[in-house]
Amino acid sequence: MAQMTDPRSGKAVHLPSPEEDAEINRGIAEDPDTMELDDDFFARAKPLSAFPELERIIRGRPPLPEAAKKQRVTLYLDPDVLARLKADGKGWQTRANAALRRALGL
Repeated sequence: MAQMTDPRSGKAVHLPSPEEDAEINRGIAEDPDTMELDDDFFARAKPLSAFPELERIIRGRPPLPEAAKKQRVTLYLDPDVLARLKADGKGWQTRANAALRRALGL
């Protein structure tokens, strides 16, 4: 299996070998529920707005029950505490919430 780096994310991307690729394509061709999404398919495609009967369908994540929703608060933290929380990147608020839960025995 070959490997390359995604130029946008910098993450490693594993590419199938020609034999693996052929096996994957054979599986796709043998699957009666699979179809090739070619230029003709996209030329015939219609936007969701063309189907008003589907307007009431809610897309995205379902809303949480009120009891499970998190609450917005203002919290003043020491600069070194905030820097440590942010040091690991995105998701620092979630990690801070988890650390508070552990510290409070929840």
